[in-house]
Amino acid sequence: MNKYLPIHICTILIGISTHAQIKYSFSETKMGSPLNIIMFTNDSSQAVSLSKACYALVDSFNLLYSDYDSHSELSKLNASAGADPKPITQGMLDILLVSQKAYKKSSGVFDITVGPLSRFWRKARKESLFPNAASIAAMRKKVGLSKLTLQKTNHTLLLPLAMQLDLGGIAKGYIAQKLLDYLTQQGIHQALVDAGGDMVMSGSPPRSAGWTIGVNVPETTDELLPRKLTLQNMAVATSGDAYQYFENNGKKYSHIIDPRTGYGITSQRNVTVIASNGTDADWLATACSILPIEEAKKLAISQQAEVLITEMKEGKVVYHASKGFSQFWKKE
Repeated sequence: MNKYLPIHICTILIGISTHAQIKYSFSETKMGSPLNIIMFTNDSSQAVSLSKACYALVDSFNLLYSDYDSHSELSKLNASAGADPKPITQGMLDILLVSQKAYKKSSGVFDITVGPLSRFWRKARKESLFPNAASIAAMRKKVGLSKLTLQKTNHTLLLPLAMQLDLGGIAKGYIAQKLLDYLTQQGIHQALVDAGGDMVMSGSPPRSAGWTIGVNVPETTDELLPRKLTLQNMAVATSGDAYQYFENNGKKYSHIIDPRTGYGITSQRNVTVIASNGTDADWLATACSILPIEEAKKLAISQQAEVLITEMKEGKVVYHASKGFSQFWKKE
């Protein structure tokens, strides 16, 4: 499920007092990348207990949504494509309903049925063999979320033959939000969850205006933009192709696939979305990576989100942002 660039959490200095909230940080590899949890509490045993509960929750969600685990619910559903309707869990129904809404809101640009194309390009990258147009066209016929039949009342799903679901563009943000919600329910109101680049956070750390977040320069993994973000009670996701792409005849094809063409996008840019929750930040980052810049801004605004698109031109970073994005830049 890994598709995003890491968003960097910058160091926060905390004042010390007798009743100070202490910062506790935890990290485990989950869903193919580090999953980091930061929380503030004055109870160390509570912090450890909650972190264990959070990672157990991740494992339970992974058993639903992973397309790498052959025993997951998603893998079993994909294996049943073309058969009779299959019963699905409430957890699967919930994320499929959200994905349907995202598909409609993005006019089909965000499409979880892109699985056949994702696997096709993954194999092509591994074999370093650029596919021909006829092969891409054949794969595209297997894609289209409107083709599946989802029954909300009786919790069943019917996948057409050869259709494969891929939740990589929404699951991490969805899971990160579930973890943060859990921590809030347990009385932790200053926390951050970073699921491999999909980041959600509640209240700001002690003596701080918010969580300080660094965003990568386009086409890099470690270099950060000079300005940082300050966020609280928000979610942020940054999408780019610094890690996974296919280069052919001097052109880079991103691992982010445009379901309308069947090809990876070729625009060399990073997309950062700030939204009210991790689920929306996640799928919007994918959709806004595919859409032209002005359409991406319109989509983000329509979902009460903000977007920043950065690209390299002649060695310089060029910024394109929705009008409200500037309010989140850290004040110097």
